[in-house]
Amino acid sequence: MRYPTPKQLRAVIAHNIREWRLALGQSQAALAEKAGVDRKTVNRIENEHFSPNVDTLARLAKAQKKHPVQYLTKGGK
Repeated sequence: MRYPTPKQLRAVIAHNIREWRLALGQSQAALAEKAGVDRKTVNRIENEHFSPNVDTLARLAKAQKKHPVQYLTKGGK
């Protein structure tokens, strides 16, 4: 079994957050407000410039009605 690198995990998390946000028709600002984080944080996560901590992932997951673990797998399944 191959383990993903931190860079690969960042890419998967960024992809899933962006895809679900767009599917919900949300702007980065709307998601950030709903999750209680700064819009710049969402932007930096989606652009793979920032690795979110567990608290931030939990807030984003709740805002997107997802389980936090879904962020870690390609396609979020």
